[in-house]
Amino acid sequence: MTFCIAMKVKEGLVALADTRITSGTEHITGRKVSVHPNGNHPLFLMTSGLRSARDKALTYFQEVLDDPGARYDKLYKAVNAFAEQLRRVAKEDKDALETSGYSFNLFSIMGGQLSGDAEHKLYLIYPQGNWVEVTESTPYYAIGESSYGKPLLDRALNFDSSMELALKVGYLAFEATRSSATDVDFPIDVVLYHKGSFTMDEIRYNQKDMETVSDWWKTRVRETVELCPSEWAKEALEKKSNLRAVNSGA
Repeated sequence: MTFCIAMKVKEGLVALADTRITSGTEHITGRKVSVHPNGNHPLFLMTSGLRSARDKALTYFQEVLDDPGARYDKLYKAVNAFAEQLRRVAKEDKDALETSGYSFNLFSIMGGQLSGDAEHKLYLIYPQGNWVEVTESTPYYAIGESSYGKPLLDRALNFDSSMELALKVGYLAFEATRSSATDVDFPIDVVLYHKGSFTMDEIRYNQKDMETVSDWWKTRVRETVELCPSEWAKEALEKKSNLRAVNSGA
């Protein structure tokens, strides 16, 4: 499984992906987010799904981008170009994969700001090649093992959040997923894009790099649970105790 999340806030884009790849009983490390040049305006692409389909679609897409005549001025056009290669892979491999018991389940996220885009953009691309754009009301997309971090993201992140807060929330969503899913793990790859900069920063974090944050979060979660209003719980326990006492007396 995979944990990939991309967030769009007013200041820019924040993307975070785990790197664990499970094959049978073996675990290896592999990138799930990649940055691709498009002239002087790079874009990033995240994927979750069958690794062979992912590698083939990315190879075809990179071949398109390597063509000097293929320069996209708006991100949705690059999204359409990738979707075309995704459909090409599906046409070539889908039937054979499904015959062998594998589903063609490649979900992707593309983000960036190209020369004709008034602002930074973020798109979710489905295995069929159709896509949707992120909105300010829900300023993130997550693919792969996304359910564990969703409650935190929905409560703590909004379009006006800073990139710093988005990065912290994204990491804590990964931490929630890692603690619950054995096939999501370090290292994590982070891509940062500041609105209007037309450059992307890539950073990799290992588990040791994030130990202080992880330990801090575990402690705060326990402390917060202890501080949770508890009168309702005490009343429920007292009712149970009173009921036992009545039954015992009877």
